[in-house]
Amino acid sequence: MNTFQPWQLLLVSLSGWINRYQQDVIAYIQEENRILKTKLKGKRIRFTDDERRRLAVKGKVLGRKVLKEVASIVTPDTILAWHRKLVAKKYDGSARRGPGRPRVANEIPELTIRMARENPSWGYTTIRGVLFNLGHTVARETVRNILKEHGITPAPERRKRTPWSTFLKSHWGSFAAADFFTVETWSCFGLTRYHVFFCMELSSRRVYIAGISECPYGAWMKQIGRNLTDPFDGFLTGMRYIILDRDPLYTNEFRGLLKQAGVKVIRLPARSPNLNAFAERFVRTIKESCLNQMIFFGENSLRRAISEFLEYYHHERNHQGLENRLIQPLTGVGSSGGHIECRERLGGVLRYYYRNAA
Repeated sequence: MNTFQPWQLLLVSLSGWINRYQQDVIAYIQEENRILKTKLKGKRIRFTDDERRRLAVKGKVLGRKVLKEVASIVTPDTILAWHRKLVAKKYDGSARRGPGRPRVANEIPELTIRMARENPSWGYTTIRGVLFNLGHTVARETVRNILKEHGITPAPERRKRTPWSTFLKSHWGSFAAADFFTVETWSCFGLTRYHVFFCMELSSRRVYIAGISECPYGAWMKQIGRNLTDPFDGFLTGMRYIILDRDPLYTNEFRGLLKQAGVKVIRLPARSPNLNAFAERFVRTIKESCLNQMIFFGENSLRRAISEFLEYYHHERNHQGLENRLIQPLTGVGSSGGHIECRERLGGVLRYYYRNAA
C-alpha cells in the first residue's frame, strides 16, 4: 500500500480504467500490429514528423522495458531516439539566428500545453481565446503547431479519453471510499477473525467505522447500508459517489440501498488497490501504528483500540496529504507560549505532543 498525496493520485498515469478489458484490448492491438507487420514484410513503413513526435512522447512515458513488450512497428531504441531529437530540438538555438519571424515567448507554449492537458475538450480556438484573456495574442495556427510539436492530439481525440484523475478532481468534494480490513483476536475458543468495515470522506480524510463483525454478510451489510444512508446522521449524507472494490461482501442489496439514497457506486477493477489509495493508506496506518503492536482479547478490546486510534487519527495525527496538518485540531491547545504536554493513548502506543493554551 503506497502513500499518495492528492496531487500524486491525480497525476497517476491512469488514462482510464486499468482493468482486464483494457489489457485484452492492448493484447489484441499488439497481435494485430504483428499481423500487419508480417503482411508488410519487406516494405518500409514511413512515418511523418507528426507521427514520430506522437510516438516519441508516448514512448518516453512508458520507458524502454515496457516498450520492449508492446512496441511492434518500430524498435524501442528508435522511439527513444526520436524523443532525444525532440529534446535536442527544444534547445536548438539555430532558429533564433538570422532573419525571420521571432519565436513566441516561452510562457506561451507552457500555458498552451498546460491548458490542453488540463482541459481535454478545449480546441485550438478556445485555447487561443484564453491566452488572449491572459494578455497573449497568438494565432490559431500557433496553438496548433505548439500542440503538434509536443505530441498532443487535437481536442476531439483528447475528449474521448477522460482520465480517472480528471474525474476525481472534478468531483473531489462529493467522493467517499470504503473498504474492509481484518483483525485476529483471542478468545476461549482460540483465534477469532473480525472484519472491520470503514468509510472515508476523501476531501477531508475523515474516517467512520461503519461496523465490526465476525460474519459481515447479508443482513448485517444491509443494516450497515441503512445506517450509512440515514437522511439525518448517515455518514454518506451529501456524498454523490463511493468507491468500492469487488469484494462479494458488497451485496446487491447493499449497493441497492446506496443507489436509492442517491449515492453512485464506483466498482473498481479487480486487483487495483492504487485506485482506492486513500482507503488502503488508512488500513496501513492503523495497522502499523496501532493494531500490529497489540494483542486483543475479545471484541471489546478491539473496539476500544480502534476508537482510541480514531481519536488520535482525527485530532492528533499530522497528515502529509493535508499539508502535514491535523484533520480536526483540538480546542484549548496552543502552538506557542504554554507548557509542553504529552497525551498517551493505549499505554503509550500513540502519543500526541501539544502546548497548554496560555
